Amino acid sequence: MSSNPFVYIIGAVAIIGAFFVFGGSGGPATDAVVSGTATGSNVEVVAGKQIVTIAADEGYSPGSSSAKAGLPTVLRFKTANSFGCTTSIRIPTLRISEDLPSTGTTDIDVGTLAAGTLTGTCSMGMYKFAVVAS
Repeated sequence: MSSNPFVYIIGAVAIIGAFFVFGGSGGPATDAVVSGTATGSNVEVVAGKQIVTIAADEGYSPGSSSAKAGLPTVLRFKTANSFGCTTSIRIPTLRISEDLPSTGTTDIDVGTLAAGTLTGTCSMGMYKFAVVAS
């Protein structure tokens, strides 16, 4: 192993650069998700419960959804031959961890939304989604 500190600095820069490219703030993974912002077109209210539909494939689409605060809410994830970390949902603030089938529909009840932003990620934290309730 090299004792040259320059080698360690170059390695650290490479790791930090990979973080930004593959899922940190400003990298392509984040930009691809955020660019899918919706204005509620993927949200419907059925029998007093709002359903937010999100496709899980190579990221989440839309990456951000607008919903109504104060309504019981279900996140409906749809997969179609999906694989990888996007088929494993994490919503830390609600202590939700759910594995999705490679093809199918999975409903996750998140309770009544308060005003604010509910965020979730894939199991690796690379891909993000958000539900903005107002």
